[in-house]
Amino acid sequence: MLKDLVMKNRSFRGYDETRKLTEEELLEFVDLTRYTASSGNTQPLKYHIAYEKEEVDAIQALTKWAAALPQLSLPYPGQCPTGFIVICLDKSIAPNETAFLRDVGIAAQTILLAATEKGLGGCMIGNFNRAALKELLGLPENVEPNLVVAIGKPAEKVVLTEAGADGNTRYYRDETGTVHFVPKRALKDILL
Repeated sequence: MLKDLVMKNRSFRGYDETRKLTEEELLEFVDLTRYTASSGNTQPLKYHIAYEKEEVDAIQALTKWAAALPQLSLPYPGQCPTGFIVICLDKSIAPNETAFLRDVGIAAQTILLAATEKGLGGCMIGNFNRAALKELLGLPENVEPNLVVAIGKPAEKVVLTEAGADGNTRYYRDETGTVHFVPKRALKDILL
């Protein structure tokens, strides 16, 4: 059921590094994005997949995770993702990056739902060193990295909770730092 898949699809910040991702798995996830909606059917997104440890580690070093928890350095050592899909925009197809942010979100969600269906998990990372990542990946001048999607086998627990009466939706961790809590607004609070 789609609802079950959506509920399981959380932003994980800790992974089992013994579960390696394969090129075939990542290609399967990217292939699904070809069938998703695109503004004006322009299809300006391009993808870079990373599954070899050296490249995965290099990409990981250029990312910053969990901005709402600055006191923590996530993922913890030994719990990094074992694959990345970098979603890029080909500016020779669509020079206005802002007009295609919806496409990026749709593609990322599709990738993560597919990963979730296979017992994996991931996290969308918008906080990364864009210039350094572009250089690392050897991207052409017209191709800009827009979003980094981490993928791996989750090694942490994520618990959905109700947002408090004050409307606070800031995520937090338990005292051990291993259980991640994500407050969600109630249906009545999002209806106009």
